[in-house]
Amino acid sequence: MTQADKSSAVRVRGLAKSYRRVSAVRDLDLDVDYGEIFAILGPNGAGKSTTIEILEGNRKRDAGEVRVLGEDPGTAGRSWRAKVGIVLQEASDAGMLTVAETVQMFTNCYGTVRRPDEVLELVGLGAVAGKRVRTLSGGQRRRLDVALGIVGMPHLLFLDEPTTGFDPEARRQFWDLIRLLAADGTTIVLTTHYLEEAAALADRVAVIVGGRVVAVDSPTKLTGHVSAAATVRWVDADGVHVEKTDRPTDLVKARSQDGTELSELTITRPTLEDAYLHLIGQG
Repeated sequence: MTQADKSSAVRVRGLAKSYRRVSAVRDLDLDVDYGEIFAILGPNGAGKSTTIEILEGNRKRDAGEVRVLGEDPGTAGRSWRAKVGIVLQEASDAGMLTVAETVQMFTNCYGTVRRPDEVLELVGLGAVAGKRVRTLSGGQRRRLDVALGIVGMPHLLFLDEPTTGFDPEARRQFWDLIRLLAADGTTIVLTTHYLEEAAALADRVAVIVGGRVVAVDSPTKLTGHVSAAATVRWVDADGVHVEKTDRPTDLVKARSQDGTELSELTITRPTLEDAYLHLIGQG
């Protein structure tokens, strides 16, 4: 294991993958540190899923260097796979089994495992452990997918669109679970279409466009890719006003110093969504 492998849970250099004449990933570089939550964003067809599948060892690459937990996922063996948890965007299951039976079955695939009852409590399925999988709601089935992904106590967990189908309350409960896993030392790589999810969870975010990484930074710092000016909006006797400024407090003081009432006053800063749309060329 090289020094770079020791410092990075995932290290990718020059990754390329094509399907016939269509280039899905082109000269992609990526680093994910041990213990961080790393989100990958990008429009449909940007190369996110292909990249993740190569990192998981489930798809061959055409070119490039890839190291995940110090090994090449394309040739790594069973001991490496035992360290990696995967929650696919879509997963099939044995619907005739109960929830508890399904988790118990998966424990036989690993050496060191969490207790099935512990896993089900972690993902909020303890109360339905005895129900048949086919009777679960969409959100509950997604929680079961996560349970199966973490039962082997993975060092690295891949989550592909993990909260699709969740209502807002369930999504925030799931976020708490991800933070708990990260606090326990699990490195997490997730893809998501929910920008608020990336902003809430990720230590760093990579934006992929056209098979290449166009930006990597914390959600807060990514907003530096667009104007940092605040947008001040208010209503007075003359109507609605909107101004951009780097000094919003000074602007508000100047506009109200003669006693003018600034009703419906709002001050907004660029968001991760603004930066994302700018980076993918839709800003």
